[in-house]
Amino acid sequence: MNEEPAALEASGLTVRYPWSREPVLRDCSFRLPAGRICALVGPNGAGKSTLLALAAGLLRPAEGQMRVLGTTPATARARVAYVAQDKPLHPHLTVAATLRLGAEMNPGRWHHEVALRVVEAGGLSPSARIRGLSGGQRTRVALALALGKRSELLLLDEPLSELDPRARHELTGILLAEAVEHGTTVVMSSHVVPELENSCDHLLLLGGGRIRLAGGIEDLLAAHRLLTGVGEDLGTHTVIEERASGRGRTALVRPAGAVDSGSWLVENPGLEELVLAHLRNPGAPALITGSADPMSRQEAAA
Repeated sequence: MNEEPAALEASGLTVRYPWSREPVLRDCSFRLPAGRICALVGPNGAGKSTLLALAAGLLRPAEGQMRVLGTTPATARARVAYVAQDKPLHPHLTVAATLRLGAEMNPGRWHHEVALRVVEAGGLSPSARIRGLSGGQRTRVALALALGKRSELLLLDEPLSELDPRARHELTGILLAEAVEHGTTVVMSSHVVPELENSCDHLLLLGGGRIRLAGGIEDLLAAHRLLTGVGEDLGTHTVIEERASGRGRTALVRPAGAVDSGSWLVENPGLEELVLAHLRNPGAPALITGSADPMSRQEAAA
């Protein structure tokens, strides 16, 4: 049995909105061990923002349960920092007043030096009002508030989308350094998969309102192989995607035993190849792991 503490545990989560005929999340179950830096990936409308809002205690599921840091989302709220996609800030406050508000709302947890370092690195004036900042500058202030709280769980919804490449690199470095030093669990949604591959060690892939992949990235990649060749027989391997490739074909498979290397060029897939193949073929069997231990893999049909 896995004894590793969990930062997030979901069981049978289903969420419906009044304006939608289909649930935005359907029977989602997964376990995210504490201390991981998790990439939350999926197409628009897959339910990424909804899942983060559930973890932040801003939504309640129609069915199922979400546990956050071993308790309910509402009880854990003081130990969680959340940056929403629209990054809501008080427009009439200055940057300095916004940081003071962060300190007042998080007594005993606030680390002003961290928040100030994030703001100063962007050259922001303390007297500048939030309403006059660019989208990227507002993102920087929102991240300063989240990092200044020094939470146990950090939820980030498309946090870097409005930043230029240099600022993304800089803030990602600060974020990772803080997470590693303090053991913070980070869940970060993004559409830029290659960027996540370099910074995250865990993956949650949403597609069609369901969990398609969940687990350590190294374990998930190791569970798949990319086959290229002119062979006809894929044996009993689970085929995730198959497509024409030059005069042959390429298949992403979940091997059921040894792969015939005489008929196929066998390679390890990259994270982007893995994600895209599962998203293009939503009927392929999902793979959900309960822990970082590869022996705990559990296959789940969609």
